[in-house]
Amino acid sequence: MTPRVVLVDGVPMSGLIAEAPDPAAVVVALHGGATTGAYFDCPDHPRLSLLRIGAALGFTVIALDRPGFGSSALYGGEFDDTPRRIDMAYRAVEALLGDRARGAGIFLLAHSNGSELALRMAADQRGPALLGIEISGTGVRQQDAARTVLAGATRERFPTGLRELLWEPARLYPHGVAGSVRIKSGPVSPEYEGTLVAHWQRDFPSLAAQVTVPVRFSLGEHERVWENGSAALAEVGDLFSAAPRVALHEQSGAGHNLSLGYAATAYHLSALSFVEECVIARSTTEFTVEAS
Repeated sequence: MTPRVVLVDGVPMSGLIAEAPDPAAVVVALHGGATTGAYFDCPDHPRLSLLRIGAALGFTVIALDRPGFGSSALYGGEFDDTPRRIDMAYRAVEALLGDRARGAGIFLLAHSNGSELALRMAADQRGPALLGIEISGTGVRQQDAARTVLAGATRERFPTGLRELLWEPARLYPHGVAGSVRIKSGPVSPEYEGTLVAHWQRDFPSLAAQVTVPVRFSLGEHERVWENGSAALAEVGDLFSAAPRVALHEQSGAGHNLSLGYAATAYHLSALSFVEECVIARSTTEFTVEAS
């Protein structure tokens, strides 16, 4: 697992990369708010790391610091322009890969606010070339308690109650992991993130309808921000009307942060199984909605 920084139009774009010598595919992981690509390499718990398990199973994995995070944080204002943000993400992935093998192609795996970027990349004109996408920790309806708490969120601070939404039940997570991946100084997110959050429930359905590659949507059994359960999963799955395949997954024993809890290994294995299926059946044409 190697930290890397590349210049794209003079902007430093960063991420972590775990390389497989002859990859079946490349998995690009997009983190949520208030963190970086470190989210996908659980500190002090290598067995829970998406980067490490992905590379061990034959995938090259890039945990990209989304535009405005990591090395590009000082350039956050550039990414208020949505097309610019999409383009920089695609170009950063290409620059980080360089001449490395790509296997069957690129698969996007996104968590929480990172799901917005994944959907926009998939809806872009370059989207049909993707192998597929996995989005998690998001939705179209917030739980009542979450809606009240999130109304007080800002770029500079977490409101009272937010920690409980994101990191409870505490028994599901290794001790101290929440603080180890959180941005600790300055604004925790670029300015555009506020607009993203405010408009997400409006934008999600229209973006989902433009996705033409296989999709998997996952929520934790103990998700506290977004409505969960079979009905909520099905409601989101139905939005992907142009996707050739939609799989729905509720991760047992997991909360909001699927890649940092004790269930992370189980979640990553199930997600990578879906990637493998996309590699095998890239030309799938039948649209189905599945529950797992």
